[in-house]
Amino acid sequence: MKKIILIFVMAFITNLAIAQPPAGKAKVGDTYGAKIDRMNAVAVKELPSMFKGKDTIPAKIMGKVLDVCSSKGCWLTMQVNDSTKAFVKMKGYAFFVPSALSGKTIVLDGIAFTKTTSVAELKHYAEDGKKSQKEIDAIIAPKQEIRLLANGILVVE
Repeated sequence: MKKIILIFVMAFITNLAIAQPPAGKAKVGDTYGAKIDRMNAVAVKELPSMFKGKDTIPAKIMGKVLDVCSSKGCWLTMQVNDSTKAFVKMKGYAFFVPSALSGKTIVLDGIAFTKTTSVAELKHYAEDGKKSQKEIDAIIAPKQEIRLLANGILVVE
């Protein structure tokens, strides 16, 4: 009986440790994933024009982080222009970013592509982003998005 209780307690503690939001201050110079620098990075607002009929392109961009997944730091969004946001995931879930990255300027090296995101997936990300139930319920149609798969991220501001 003691072994069963001990196993239960250990599982509970492990679950608490895993469920914590990503730690870290996201200080200037911090790198997540592959080590990268800011050389040859283009402004994120240039991203839409870089596709030029292609659906997937290599991209090294610099821009501001709007939102970070609050549960694990497994995705983030960046402002491209007034009407467009880019959605970023980390390649192979090899690394995560702290929630403190929100509002910071980063350089991201990876692959950019366009994707039609389903309503179910959009609602899932809205829940991860701690959106209100009203905002989640307002998602009723798929959305064409710019997506990035990040190899590395560098905090620059």
